[in-house]
Amino acid sequence: MAKGHDSAGAPTGAEAPTENPERWSAGRKTDVVLRLLKGETIDAVSRDTQMPAHELEEWRRVFLESGTQGLKKRTDPEDRELRRVQAKLGEVMMRLELAEDLLEKKGYAAELRKHGR
Repeated sequence: MAKGHDSAGAPTGAEAPTENPERWSAGRKTDVVLRLLKGETIDAVSRDTQMPAHELEEWRRVFLESGTQGLKKRTDPEDRELRRVQAKLGEVMMRLELAEDLLEKKGYAAELRKHGR
């Protein structure tokens, strides 16, 4: 049995993989990304954290683009409201375009142009 391993050969102590929580805080993600930026291999960090390499690469990309703020899953209420309103605006614009198309098919194209549409 190697030093730092249990009887089954699994790493113990400092070599043991960290528990893979369902949700990672932005701070924990940042710590992991900093390990990558300091030169640890993605394979080693992936094994240690039990996170897929592609997820770690995504965290690194987001961190480099936006810092720790980009790693936060939750957004403040104003951001959520802005996204909700933008989605609603998109829905309303789509309905308007469909209504305009229907009016054109019904022969009201000249009337639409007269009103600037």
